[in-house]
Amino acid sequence: MTKYGSFPGARPRRLRTTPAMRRMVAEHRVYPADLILPAFVREGVGEPVPIKAMPGVVQHTRDTLRKAAAEAVEAGVAGIMLFGVPLDEKKDAAGTAGTDPDGILQQAIRDVRAEVGDDLVIMSDLCLDEYTDHGHCGVLDAEGRVDNDATLERYAEMAQVQADAGVHVVGPSGMMDGQIGVVRDALDQTGHEDVSILAYTVKYSSAFYGPFREAVGSSLKGDRKTYQQDPANLRESLRELALDLEEGADMVMVKPALPYLDVLAKIAGEVDVPVAAYQISGEYAMIEAAAEKGWIDRDKAILETLTGIKRAGANMILTYWATEVAQGL
Repeated sequence: MTKYGSFPGARPRRLRTTPAMRRMVAEHRVYPADLILPAFVREGVGEPVPIKAMPGVVQHTRDTLRKAAAEAVEAGVAGIMLFGVPLDEKKDAAGTAGTDPDGILQQAIRDVRAEVGDDLVIMSDLCLDEYTDHGHCGVLDAEGRVDNDATLERYAEMAQVQADAGVHVVGPSGMMDGQIGVVRDALDQTGHEDVSILAYTVKYSSAFYGPFREAVGSSLKGDRKTYQQDPANLRESLRELALDLEEGADMVMVKPALPYLDVLAKIAGEVDVPVAAYQISGEYAMIEAAAEKGWIDRDKAILETLTGIKRAGANMILTYWATEVAQGL
């Protein structure tokens, strides 16, 4: 044994010596085409309305939404997920503004489709919470509980009007039992067989949704624990996954992303359909707030979180930084 025999022969640090070396051996990369931009459009405003809890994010006017969509295309972003924010006086118990062919979300879909055509995958939130005066994701029964099956009928109507407006993908997000099958049937029976479904398969009742409630002007009082998933559960997610695939989901989603990377990895390992993850409002707000105080490097933190989500198995990531990150990449 030589005097050098005690030194390591295997040195993983050799593959970390320079930026070029690290790029060459990187196992996962984030690309612009991995990213989907969630965007809010508000009825009746003449200029964008800043969302206080989400610095840099706004409730768009119809005109600024078109510009944001065009900018996303230019940056190479894959898709845009649209959320409508109606006038408060249009909210009611049944969320009828959500199924009005001239409702704000349907107008936004037509606007974006006219602006970018098929160059951006246009997605729409298929849920009632933005449009109900009680803020829940469905209609209520006489006891004030969300009525699952009555809500499914409303979702079928929403699917049709969103598809009629020209959406490429609908995203049923209300976590009602059977929602994917009902939406699939509604689309197929109205001549919209080519419209895809991105199933919110795993959507937890999370503390990180707070800023989103401001973004959509939510009227919610109470919580959604009777229909969104319990953060303690994983096996339940696999059951939801099996049901959504059986009912016709084309893609599946885990939401939120960062607190549930283990769930995301498990889902990604189980399926042969594309898997999305939603980096939600609270995740965004935490990084922006810490960066504003100088506690973290904003740009590095953003890319690190997105890389972690990609490493866990996401093919697509919904993030409010989509266009900014795509431009940087």
